[in-house]
Amino acid sequence: MAFAIPTRTKTLNVLETLAIAVAGGGLFLWAQLPGGLITGAMISVGIAAIAGRPLTVPPVVTQSMLVLLGISLGSLVSRQLLQHVGAYPLTIALLALATFCSTFGSSLYLQRVHGWDQTSAFLAGSPGALSQIIILAAEKGADVPAIAVVQTVRVIILTAALPLLLTLTGLAPASAPTVLFATASPLELAELIAASVAVSLLLRLIKFPASWMFGAMIGSSLLHGTGLVEGGLPPWARGIALVGIGAVIGARFARMRIKTLLGHLNASLGSFAIAIAISGIFVAFIVLTTHVHFADVVVAFAPGAMDAMLALALTLHIDPIFVGAHHLSRFVFVTISTPGIVHLFGRPQDDVDD
Repeated sequence: MAFAIPTRTKTLNVLETLAIAVAGGGLFLWAQLPGGLITGAMISVGIAAIAGRPLTVPPVVTQSMLVLLGISLGSLVSRQLLQHVGAYPLTIALLALATFCSTFGSSLYLQRVHGWDQTSAFLAGSPGALSQIIILAAEKGADVPAIAVVQTVRVIILTAALPLLLTLTGLAPASAPTVLFATASPLELAELIAASVAVSLLLRLIKFPASWMFGAMIGSSLLHGTGLVEGGLPPWARGIALVGIGAVIGARFARMRIKTLLGHLNASLGSFAIAIAISGIFVAFIVLTTHVHFADVVVAFAPGAMDAMLALALTLHIDPIFVGAHHLSRFVFVTISTPGIVHLFGRPQDDVDD
């Protein structure tokens, strides 16, 4: 397969995107704002994209950022974290129910309040799995721009608001044990990278969702959980991963027109509020009936993109295994169930207009 050499214009667009992301992340970090690197990069790139700058992050850069993020998350794994696995079946089952309820709640809101057709409303209300949702929307003749706005605004709000909320309320750990942030030796770093890339490629062969991130996370987790490797990536590498993920999220606005964004902003905020309210009920139930930490449950049940929520887990020193298991479970649940539900209950946009 021949690889196309990027044009000078595309290269400059990528460099501009990364420069804006670094500047925004650095500014937020300097101001000591919660989730500074990822939030600052996301907001700065998002603003520039909305203003009309042709910002983009190529797939190879995105995949590299996901591998770095996965390695960093796996570095947080310890035998103590693995002891919590027993609580997962109950909370994952409740997550599936919460996803079902919040999706239909948001869908009903979009239909009754904003007059959306059933298919577009349901797809806009489905959390995570954005690529699959957009492809399915195009196949079913749904309102793709409207769905993209609602999905993207939800991720932006969650990524910006969760660190601030958890930090201000004192519910996120103030710091992680220093041993978790020790830098691995050069040999150990080589082992981490080799294992992470190998598992990622294996997962890609079997079409595992989010294979680059989860493959790296699994490879790194195995080495750390068994004690074969101590420490993780150097701080600057973790910073690159967080800034890169922020840039990827912010660059989504590059393909949106301001008129389209503003036209669906109220629908986005309203459906987001419905989803958060419903998810909040399940979070409260779990916190009151189990010993799982509140911050872990909040990030695990947040209806946002997997990469963004796992990046927040890294930033806020939250249990990455718990959060990763739940977001992966929801991704699988949404991917499997959404096409069938749309086929049974949804109607294409053309049918509504007739």
